[in-house]
Amino acid sequence: MPNLTRRSFGLLVGAGATSLALPYYARAQGKPKAVVIGGGAGGATAARYMAKDAGEDLDVTLIEANPAYTTCFFSNLYLGGFRDFDSITHGYDTLASNYGITVVNGMADAVDRDAKMVVMADGSKVPYDRLVVSPGIDLIYDSVPGYSEEAAEIMPHSWKAGPQTQLLKAKLDAIENGQQIVMVAPPNPYRCPPGPYERVSMMAHILKSKGLNDSKIVIIDPKPKFSKQALFQEGWDKHYPGMIEWYGPDVHGGIVKVDASTGEVETDLDTFQGDLVNVIPAQKAGMIASKAALANDSGFCAIDPASMRSKEDDSIFVIGDACIAGDMPKSGFSANSQAKVAAMTIRGDLTGSRVFPAKYSNTCWSLIETNDGVKVGAQYAPAEEKIASTSKFISQTGEDAGLRQATYEESIGWYKGITTDMFGA
Repeated sequence: MPNLTRRSFGLLVGAGATSLALPYYARAQGKPKAVVIGGGAGGATAARYMAKDAGEDLDVTLIEANPAYTTCFFSNLYLGGFRDFDSITHGYDTLASNYGITVVNGMADAVDRDAKMVVMADGSKVPYDRLVVSPGIDLIYDSVPGYSEEAAEIMPHSWKAGPQTQLLKAKLDAIENGQQIVMVAPPNPYRCPPGPYERVSMMAHILKSKGLNDSKIVIIDPKPKFSKQALFQEGWDKHYPGMIEWYGPDVHGGIVKVDASTGEVETDLDTFQGDLVNVIPAQKAGMIASKAALANDSGFCAIDPASMRSKEDDSIFVIGDACIAGDMPKSGFSANSQAKVAAMTIRGDLTGSRVFPAKYSNTCWSLIETNDGVKVGAQYAPAEEKIASTSKFISQTGEDAGLRQATYEESIGWYKGITTDMFGA
């Protein structure tokens, strides 16, 4: 099982940078334009790598609706009291000042693919030669009967980091001894497969640390199994005995509806009452992907596994949670890795620089209790029809405390490394 530190993460991401640092030619007439929609783990990385490695020969614009980005990864550590909110929120100033990226704070409303223009909500247009679409996910609220965007203000999903994360934290901190938390977990595919179960661990950590030992957390899961299940359940038995109950579909029989006014989650088995209800509905690619006709019937976007180029448009690349990435999970690490392949290919398209064979990697860390971290990850390469796993690893049950602490500390180094890689130093 490989160990990853901040330095080794930098070396890993530098593998893509090496290829991008090779000589290139400038166009005779004007700068080619690369535009990125979405300033998260995929979009910010793609913009930075294109600007950093193409220098003056590529005009890079990043379109992002929000002035700052709060990472969904590590937001669970904020819920558990291991991070403050500011530490997971990042601005775009360095991308503009140090890399010459034009940062447009506004909403991309449509893509005119014939004219190669991004149409903004205010009616302005941003032309492109190549476009990276990295909008993350949108939530399908009505995938859970009774749930809605309005209900999310009472039963927060918190699956898009920001105010929803702060709302869930406030509700968690208000729980009293004997009260119950109910989570409705999402169906596949969704952002961050281990995320709901790390979140439950962090909720239990808060309850335990406050001495709320009579409180419980109930998970109503539409899936028959989940990521790192054996590791989480071992950790829950060790650290939070009797506090967490997980019900798969063979037990609860299906979610009938949720009711934000009463805090009830009704299933075929029973009705569960929650003093805090966390509903994470089904997901699809961010809105702009479907408006640009890049998403298929799955709700996500098919791509060429060797380049991240959209199968619907040769001038557009789709990366991160919005794409169909084969064996790769939807994660910040995956998006960051895919962004470098897209950036390298776009630079090849627009400046003639050499394009090397694509390689991808991912690791997902989860914290179960203080200094008890676990991880899962893999290496990937393009195959004929998908991005395919070539090797993989996962933490083992029964590991000693020293290894688990080292795994957690490794994740801290990774977070520092990837956010620097996204937003610049």
